[in-house]
Parts: sequence; C-alpha cells; structure tokens
Amino acid sequence: MEPGGATQVATAVGDGAVGVQIRQTRRLPDFLQSVNLKYVKLGYHYLISNLLTLCFVPLIFVTLIEASQMDLGDLRQLWLHLQYNLVSVIICSAFLVFGLTVYIMTRPRPVYLVDYSCYRAPDHLKAPFDRFLKHSRLTGDFDESSLEFQRKILERSGLGEDTYVPEAMHFIPPRPSMAAAREEAEQVMYGALDNLFSNTNVKPKDIGILVVNCSLFNPTPSLSAMIVNKYKLRGNIRSFNLGGMGCSAGVIAIDLAKDLLQVHRNTYAVVVSTENITQNWYFGNKKSMLIPNCLFRVGGSAVLLSNKSVDRRRAKYRLVHVVRTHRGADDKAFRCVYQEQDDAGKTGVSLSKDLMAIAGGALKTNITTLGPIVLPISEQLLFFVTLLVKKLLNSNVKPYIPDFKLAFDHFCIHAGGRAVIDELEKNLQLLPIHVEASRMTLHRFGNTSSSSIWYELAYTEAKGRMRKGNRVWQIAFGSGFKCNSAVWEALRSVKPSPNGPWEDCIDKYPVTVIS
Repeated sequence: MEPGGATQVATAVGDGAVGVQIRQTRRLPDFLQSVNLKYVKLGYHYLISNLLTLCFVPLIFVTLIEASQMDLGDLRQLWLHLQYNLVSVIICSAFLVFGLTVYIMTRPRPVYLVDYSCYRAPDHLKAPFDRFLKHSRLTGDFDESSLEFQRKILERSGLGEDTYVPEAMHFIPPRPSMAAAREEAEQVMYGALDNLFSNTNVKPKDIGILVVNCSLFNPTPSLSAMIVNKYKLRGNIRSFNLGGMGCSAGVIAIDLAKDLLQVHRNTYAVVVSTENITQNWYFGNKKSMLIPNCLFRVGGSAVLLSNKSVDRRRAKYRLVHVVRTHRGADDKAFRCVYQEQDDAGKTGVSLSKDLMAIAGGALKTNITTLGPIVLPISEQLLFFVTLLVKKLLNSNVKPYIPDFKLAFDHFCIHAGGRAVIDELEKNLQLLPIHVEASRMTLHRFGNTSSSSIWYELAYTEAKGRMRKGNRVWQIAFGSGFKCNSAVWEALRSVKPSPNGPWEDCIDKYPVTVIS
C-alpha cells in the first residue's frame, strides 16, 4: 500500500470511530457480520479437498457391517466360488502384477535436494551507497545526469548498505579485465562448492552430472570445465554450461539436472548458478543501461541433487514440479532485456520500459500451467465456476484469482528489484511475511541473478520456519523473456546448514525497507 493510501484509510477509520462512539449502545455484536471471510473459505477448502474421503467413509462402514455378519458357511461359499473361477482369478492377478511392474518401472524417479550453499563475499567487497556513488563519480565516465539517476535508483531499489561488488570495481579506475572476471567466477563458484562438499561429505569424484549457468560471462574453457579441473571430477561426467539465459536460468539448470537424473541411475548432480559483474559493468550514460549497475551484485549458489533412495533420509527437499514459460516468440518480450552497445560503443544490458508488463504476462502463462497441478480442488472449482459464469452469462464478473497460499507455505520470488516483489505480492494477494525472504535478500545481497532464490530459501531456514511437509514455490524471471517455477517439498523440519549466508546477520532481520 502506498503511503497516501494508508493515510486515507487511517482518516476514514478515525471518522468512523467517532460516529460509532456517538451511537454506541450496549448490545451483543452482530456475529454474522463479524465472521471473517477467510475462515469461511478455509472451511470450504477443507470440505472440498476431503470430499472423496468423506464419501468413502459411509461405504467402508457399510462394508464392515456386512463382513461382520458373515458366518463360516458364507466364507465356504466364497471359497468355492473362487475355486470354480480359478482361471479368472489367475488372469486378473497376472494383469495386476504386470500393471504394477510397468508403473514401478516407468514412474519418474524422485529427485532429492541433499543440500545447497550460497556464497558470501568478504567484507572488503561491500559497496555502501556513498562509496558506490563516489567511485562512479571518480571514474569520469558518467555525467551529472547519470550520477543523479543512479543515486535515485539506489535509494528506491530496496538494496541495503552491505551488498557486494567484485574486486575490480573497487579500484579507481576500475580494472574489468578477463583475468579479473575469471577470478570473480572462481571465488564465487569455488567458495560455494567448497562449503557444499564440506557440509555433505560428498566426494567430488562421486558427482556424475554438472550443470553451470552464468548469463553474461562464458569464457573458453567454460565455467563447467573450470570446475572439473579444480576438483578433478571424473572423466565421464556429464557437464553442461548454460549461457545467456538470464536470471531464471537457475530453475532451467535444475530442470535439466532433473531430466538427466531420470536417465542416469544412482548418481549425484551439482547445479552451480552465478552471474559475473566484472566485465559487464556499464560505463556509459544511457539511462536504461545504468539500472543493472545499481541492482546486480556478487553472489552464487551450488546445489546438490540426488536420485539415490538412501539419500532421502538426509535430504532437505524433494523436487515436486518444474514449470517453464518462454515468451521469446514475441518481439517485445525478446528485446525487453537486451545486451547491446550504446551510441558511444559501450556495452551494457538495456531494460525496456515494458519489462513489468511483459513479466506480468509471462507470470500469467506460467501460473495457468502451474495452478492445476498444485492448487487444491476447492480453488480449481471456484476458478472454473467463475470462468463459466463469465463466459455463459457474458457478465462483468471479475476473474477469480486462485489463492496460492493454500498450495504453498513459502514463496521465493526472484529478488530482481523492489517493483518485481511489490507486483507479485499485490497480484498473488500475498501477505508481507510471504515476501519477507525476497525483500530481505534484496536488501542484504542485492540482485544476485539466478542464485537469489537460494538466498531466499536460506533466509526461511535461518528463521526456523521450514517444517516437514511445507511446500516452497521458487519463481524467477529472466531475459528471453522467461518465467520459470520450481516447487519443492520439505522432507523434514529444515535447519540452516553451517556457514550459511545469513549466519552472522539473521537476528538483524527483517528490517524496514524505505520505499
């Protein structure tokens, strides 16, 4: 809610309170008017969701009564009947065994998230606003208009004073070389992987699948080859390097690893998600290309997945669904996040003014696919009935927005910026606590691109909110334009792993972020 809106509500409530005080009489409250709609809706949800069970209870009860009235003579008659129909019994049993065998052999193998790790940069790489603006001025690359623009973006971004920029950007003038970019990639990837291997006691030689995603830095040899070389991974490892796929590439990498784990039995997969800033800092004055300088910060994650049944006991989560949406066929969507050169020949990433509208359209398509497989039947019925009334009666009935809070316990919305989080909170009708992890991740670490959803999950764990059976919705947006979702189910009450990104500061959060 905007500050002005809050003032109007407060004023209205205040005026109403005066009126009530004048006319107040001592009588019982009108309970019919005071019943909160959310409890009515909750009751409806439980009734519809358990309707099948409620229908089966009388049937089971009647069957038990009939069975209790059978004597030895009835049982003998049943046995004789089965003997005379032995061939039918054998055929039915064979079909049953065959069907069960086919189901067991063809069902998707469960994919477990054993653990994950998020990189936390050293303190000397922190970039407080004053230092950021001072360095930007001293480089001599930005005019006064651009410096003022960056100042305003920073103040409204939702970022805090403790985010990190790479080593090369702390020099005056900055030193964005290939060597510096490699050094940034090594620090982030190896830092996350070292912690992951230490926490899980998994040997690098046991890794059978490696997927690395980084959008803007793709050297030769690849980032995945750098990891293979560093940890001396085995020679037959299936390694993949995803480039240019934007901030939603982390979910794409998880989806690729999941598909590979369906084919290759009894193995581990590691997914590394990061972004490289060193060589992708923009040193020009085009406003739409200056925004990434203000939002993107150093970060990365490493995730260990397994299809081994023995890992279920120690795993944190089970992967339930991945839903991917690609709007690249639309020209506006394709160009809304676009790497290019400005008129002065300086390279950067341009963000279109239509970005939020395009992201909204991609989200709508994504949740249209995701909704039917995650929402309870109660929500699906409400949505279907509303749609039917609107179509048949051609009335001005507002489309029913499904309550995703009934499907998920926690939300990890890509911390791309304050506006993204605000819009999803509004459109999905979420509560402040549902977007707290996203807002605090943006405040503490900035936009770490595809790894931001893992910092958010780590925040939820550090707060002690993850319980067994809880469902988590990770949703990310990226260039192309893409909107991707991953759904996880907690296999136990999850505690934060050692050396987590929030270990030294979780008690300070949540903080109030100035809009």
